[in-house]
Amino acid sequence: MLKLSGEALQSNRGFGIDPDVLDDIAGQVAEVAAPGTGLSLGVVIGGGNIFRGQALAARGLSRATGDYMGMLATVINALALQEAFEKKGLDTRVQSALRIFEVAEPYIRRRAIRHLEKGRVVIFAAGTGNPYFSTDTAAALRASEIGAQVLLKATKVDGVFDSDPVKNPAARFFPELTYMEAIERRVKVMDATALSLAMENKLPIIVFNLSVRGNIKRVLSGEKVGTLVAG
Repeated sequence: MLKLSGEALQSNRGFGIDPDVLDDIAGQVAEVAAPGTGLSLGVVIGGGNIFRGQALAARGLSRATGDYMGMLATVINALALQEAFEKKGLDTRVQSALRIFEVAEPYIRRRAIRHLEKGRVVIFAAGTGNPYFSTDTAAALRASEIGAQVLLKATKVDGVFDSDPVKNPAARFFPELTYMEAIERRVKVMDATALSLAMENKLPIIVFNLSVRGNIKRVLSGEKVGTLVAG
């Protein structure tokens, strides 16, 4: 299972979707999920490049309303990913936790597994379909439901650090962490609910830098890239 943030699609624009970044991500996914590779891949996408409810919540918007609006933003991103993936020759399906029959299938676990068995890339949109849960939690949930072997968390940095490596060049990098260490350190790359769910289901997480071309393939090839959270 690959977890992409909405911000990963915006590049330096600060908002929306950068077509070049979208094409690059699709190319990296095609390297590992093209027909004949034998790999089944699910993708969970966030919506922060289009809408973030927290900013408006601070100005009076209810958390639940903001979260539902964010879920709709993930559907937009999922459709953009689907188009980009299919241009690279991938067979895809979008499944949404919110019912939007005109553009996406409803999320049905058995149907998702069947798509994956047929070599299709399944893009999971709208988070869990419930407010108060992040798309990171949705990724851990969907990965557990479909029996994924690993959850790949794509970020803008090389893994987990003890502080922001962009602001602190001396930040300490952690090649490996246990689930409890990640929770206790309150790592910024994934929330505690997602980490707890992964721990309960013994789902390993690899946090890696998506902006380094070819990293998805390196991770899935067994190279030591990023930070492993497990055990």
